Amino acid sequence: MEGSTSVNAIQPLVDLQETDGQIRELEREAKDIPQRKAQENARLAGVNAALEIAKNQLAAMQQRIKNEEAEAEEIRKKVRDLKTAQLAIKSNKEMQQSIMQVEGLEHEADAAENRALALQMDDIPVLERRVAEAQAKVDADKGGVDDYLAELDARLAEVKDALAGLMKERAERAEAVSRANPRFLLYYERLRTKRWPVVVTLNHDGVCDGCHMKQPPFVDQMVQHNTDLVACTMCGRILYRDL
Repeated sequence: MEGSTSVNAIQPLVDLQETDGQIRELEREAKDIPQRKAQENARLAGVNAALEIAKNQLAAMQQRIKNEEAEAEEIRKKVRDLKTAQLAIKSNKEMQQSIMQVEGLEHEADAAENRALALQMDDIPVLERRVAEAQAKVDADKGGVDDYLAELDARLAEVKDALAGLMKERAERAEAVSRANPRFLLYYERLRTKRWPVVVTLNHDGVCDGCHMKQPPFVDQMVQHNTDLVACTMCGRILYRDL
């Protein structure tokens, strides 16, 4: 019966600790959910960044082709101007020089057009395929991320509701402890910021289940027979025997 008295004296603290444990877990989850959302958004941002890189590479290549084509057209214009000017040339020497200049320019124009064509045939398909693959990755991931974020938001709402209920329950249990013995509650509240759990069993070998240190015989005897708070001599946790 004396052992039962000890358990009854500490039981309100055990009940309070049970509620506090649930609160700690929910608070940890509530803190973790925004971090998980941020990680998913960061991952999606990385996928979007890969798509933007692929698009930029394609755009750069398309611009390069346009530049080559523009260069070829500019050279062709010079050729046309030279051929028009040839109508007024009377000297054979000048004509030969003009013809050689036209041929050189036409060769440069052909080279620019060939470069543009090679890029169009070889590089553009590869880059377009990369863009398509990156876009497909974004589309697939975005749907999954949106669903996952919605699930996290729903869970966060559940956690907050559960926390509200537990906080009310905690207030009631703390009041019950205070009514039984205010000193118990004061000791518990101070220790729970440093140790968790606060209330632990002293097993039948006389070992504290918090720090796993064997207690002196007098501690075991106090836990067996006391009607007051008994603390571990090493870690300070509140000891009781779970009969």
